[in-house]
Amino acid sequence: MSYRYQTSKPVSRSKLRMTLGRIYFTWRRYWQWTFNRSNRYALSSGEKELAHGVATHKTPLYRRLRHVDMWLQENKAANLKLACGKINKILVKPGETFSFWRLVGKPTQAKGYRKGMVLTNGSFTAGVGGGLCQLSNLIYWMTLHTPLTITERWRHTHDVFPDANRTQPFGSGATVVYNYVDLQIRNDTPYEYQLLVSVGDNDLEGEWRCEHPSSRTFQIYESQHLIKQEWWGGYTRHNVIKRKVLDLSGDLLADEFVTENHALMMYEPLLQAGEESY
Repeated sequence: MSYRYQTSKPVSRSKLRMTLGRIYFTWRRYWQWTFNRSNRYALSSGEKELAHGVATHKTPLYRRLRHVDMWLQENKAANLKLACGKINKILVKPGETFSFWRLVGKPTQAKGYRKGMVLTNGSFTAGVGGGLCQLSNLIYWMTLHTPLTITERWRHTHDVFPDANRTQPFGSGATVVYNYVDLQIRNDTPYEYQLLVSVGDNDLEGEWRCEHPSSRTFQIYESQHLIKQEWWGGYTRHNVIKRKVLDLSGDLLADEFVTENHALMMYEPLLQAGEESY
């Protein structure tokens, strides 16, 4: 079956509309955190690590990116250390929901956060707390390799950088913006899970652990990938992320739909030979 998706021409919104929208959605999230009793949020940490590893991953802290100063990435590493300190060793008990922003809190200069790279509408700028998306991306990717349920995840609307040295499928991350663009994960299993995250010398490192050994493994893959030129002149990129659920013998138990991605490309999809692509 061919994959078809029609993308509308990007709409430019006024600064006033963007500001009013942020205010509305920010306060709506505060209201949900305070009055929505249907969610029990994970708030407790455990000093002792749970017995069984479930999923691990790490991503490099520093990458050479076109037009991105290295000081932004150095500040990103400092921001990630602060955020990891709020999340590391958090326990997610059965029925509880992990909320990225509920645990990290608002990243401000008063808390020690520095200006890092922030992606906005297809471009980047320096903003306080920039770079925390690397942590949400890491947690999301690891969670896809566990039985935990992702209840809120936002995709990037723009594909900003080419695929140089990409090791994961396009669209396998989760963007975050305080506090209304969140990453939330619910534990629908009968077992307690624990999230470990830390900043090493060269990598951001993470692991999900559990009190009970896992009986399944997961393989994440991309299907229906498409890059196309739209009628209005720009390029867009689309794909579907799926995962295979296997038992410990390697037998296939399920082939599940995870998410569908649509993004506006901010670079030419076919680079000339020898052109810098990172």
